[in-house]
Amino acid sequence: MPATAPGPTTATATTAATATGAFTFKDWEENPAGPQDVLPRLARAKVTNAFAGALTAPGTTCVYTVAYTGENTGTFAGMELVTGTLDGRPGSFVLEERGAFDATGTRCHFDVVPGSGTSALTGLTGSGSFVTRHGDTAVEYTFTYELP
Repeated sequence: MPATAPGPTTATATTAATATGAFTFKDWEENPAGPQDVLPRLARAKVTNAFAGALTAPGTTCVYTVAYTGENTGTFAGMELVTGTLDGRPGSFVLEERGAFDATGTRCHFDVVPGSGTSALTGLTGSGSFVTRHGDTAVEYTFTYELP
């Protein structure tokens, strides 16, 4: 059997990095989503954050659904539209966020929504997290990502 030459290969170079920085809450507007005199109860929150550091975004748009299981405890899920720069590359993308909170603070994990990256952030994938204590004015985050 004659040997055949391998066909052409294509490789996509990716840039992997871990970004760190902090964000601050610029606005938090929460409204009931059903009866409020019972537990558990639901609420909707519209939030604006400002990111600084490797991810710079002066005003994000974030919408959460919050499930209160106690007066100071519960979970949340939401989507955040981020428009700004990531390590100097401009564009937008969406983060899917899930977390929990109690009287001491909040823990959150987030993932980039596949296909949501635009401009120089097209093809962005990644995930990250943050932990905050009540009263913190700035929240440190870690975001590990890849770009083609």
